[in-house]
Amino acid sequence: MLRDGELEIVGRLIASTNHAMYSRLTRRCPEPEAPDIVDAVYKPIAGERPLDDFPDGTLARREVAAWAVSEASGWSIVPPTVLRDGPFGEGAVQLWIDVDERVDVVALVVDDDPRLRRVAIFDAIVNNTDRKGGHLLPVRGGHIFGVDHGVCFSAVPKLRTVLWGWRGERLDDAELEVVARVRAALDGELRVRLAEVLDPTEVSATVRRADRLLDTGRFPRPSPNWPAVPWPPF
Repeated sequence: MLRDGELEIVGRLIASTNHAMYSRLTRRCPEPEAPDIVDAVYKPIAGERPLDDFPDGTLARREVAAWAVSEASGWSIVPPTVLRDGPFGEGAVQLWIDVDERVDVVALVVDDDPRLRRVAIFDAIVNNTDRKGGHLLPVRGGHIFGVDHGVCFSAVPKLRTVLWGWRGERLDDAELEVVARVRAALDGELRVRLAEVLDPTEVSATVRRADRLLDTGRFPRPSPNWPAVPWPPF
């Protein structure tokens, strides 16, 4: 559906700095069946704001790379995301997530909700430079998605996140098993998928970050060399 559905723009997400569009995807079915319809977020490359520390026109590809790492982990942190053409050219198209409005995201972060541990580990692997509280999407049933990964995968270490509650703590055996799974995938299919959308130096840096997590067996600590928390944090 995301890759092949007919993409229609419904409206713009005003809070987005990169012209993200709320969209609807339709796939026609043989009559008398009704068409398949899903909602999505479309982020055209043409709408990306230039940044000082990331090459122009690469943010959509980083969104797709983040989904690939998420899938390799088995944690399903990132909603399904593809790179495809749309009304404003090529861009990332990501499944729309309906948030459980009853959940207080600020409380999740401040209270170090254990469900966010895996998000913190994922962010360490992809070198997320902008993990705000507003990028966490809790849904009914308890799962928490993470979105807005256009500024990940820099070859320069600069993790910026609100999820420092476990800094320096040990990863448990199940978490280390997942990191090892991602690291193994980086020697195979995942490396191929990342190479399609990232620079080779960024792929190699992802391998090094996974290796470091396995070597230390601990959550990273904030660096004193750059701001460790994004602004605004939510």
